[in-house]
Amino acid sequence: MRRFLIGMAGGAVLGYTLVRAREALTEVREHAPRLEPDPKTYGALRRALMLAGMARSLGTLGFAAGAIAPLLEMPEGEAEPLGRRMALVALGLAGSALLDLPCDYVEGIALERRYGLSKQSDAAWLADYAKGSAVTLAVTLPLLELLAFALGRAPRTWPIFATAASLPLLVLANVVAPTFIAPLFNKFEAIEGEFAEQIRALAGRYGAGDAALLRVDMSRQTEKANAYVTGLFGTKRIVVGDTLLDRFEPRETLFVVAHELGHYVYRDVWRAVALGVAASAFVFFGGRSLAERPGRQLGSTAGLVRLVFFMSLLGTLAGPILSAFSRSRERAADGFALQATNDGEAGAAAFSRLRERNLAEDEQPKWMELLFSSHPSLRSRIERLKDASSAA
Repeated sequence: MRRFLIGMAGGAVLGYTLVRAREALTEVREHAPRLEPDPKTYGALRRALMLAGMARSLGTLGFAAGAIAPLLEMPEGEAEPLGRRMALVALGLAGSALLDLPCDYVEGIALERRYGLSKQSDAAWLADYAKGSAVTLAVTLPLLELLAFALGRAPRTWPIFATAASLPLLVLANVVAPTFIAPLFNKFEAIEGEFAEQIRALAGRYGAGDAALLRVDMSRQTEKANAYVTGLFGTKRIVVGDTLLDRFEPRETLFVVAHELGHYVYRDVWRAVALGVAASAFVFFGGRSLAERPGRQLGSTAGLVRLVFFMSLLGTLAGPILSAFSRSRERAADGFALQATNDGEAGAAAFSRLRERNLAEDEQPKWMELLFSSHPSLRSRIERLKDASSAA
């Protein structure tokens, strides 16, 4: 039965990838015509693709753990050379990026173009994909090597050290990603003028007046609009997409910025880091219990493949808890923006415009919101802001 399931997983992943590869070749030759921008159809398609993507990812890792990893096992009692493990891991990561390429192309840029949500060219998308794959390789390879080192030195207690290490790593990610990685994909420019002063005055009321105020060329990849506040330890950034600045009313944009500022004021980054450490403990301890095999080393390439599969499975199971946390923080940030701007009408208008630009549904199926959604339904958020405006 185990071999049958492993074979089924491998066959399903290969078949799905081949279908997407054929679609990708057709799309490259001639872009498919535009589709009617229907939020319900787009939302249902996105949900189906999300579930397919999760199944594809776990199926790929499951096949690698069950069928490929045993072929890479070292003879019992023999340590694996460092160079061999690093080369095999790098090869696996590069192979995974190539395997994902046709699926990501069809389900990403091609689909977004069909619904009028992106004007990015194939060449520009491919350049971003290559840069993203290179960053993934550069980050993942040393992290897996650190994990392999811990597995070799502390085979029983490594989850304790790995969980402890997740704290500084998560903090570092919140410093490095916005400061050094994001500029690899987009251009950031200072926002100036009267509206910039309004944003800075708002931020200054809550201790973020010294944050860098930046405009990012989101329109390079998408027609969707967004903003965010990020950074720790003097790297604070208030980043507003050009699609938001250029196509929304100033009051609406200010409300969206206030919402994002709420995450900063409420220290949601630190809350997320704390929850991330707890999730890491669950994943590391659970992964060890599931991946260990008598007489086999978890620190070898084969052991790491098994471990990553089970950790990914446990991470998927922890997803609903992480999503519930995120939804609670989004509601809190909405409340903060309402209090900071005293302009629920602008907030409702902003979310309504975001719904139109992002082709978002008013309300997703309940199972989707409970299990996977990081945000509450737009309908509930807009109604809450309208009620607040009526009561004012």
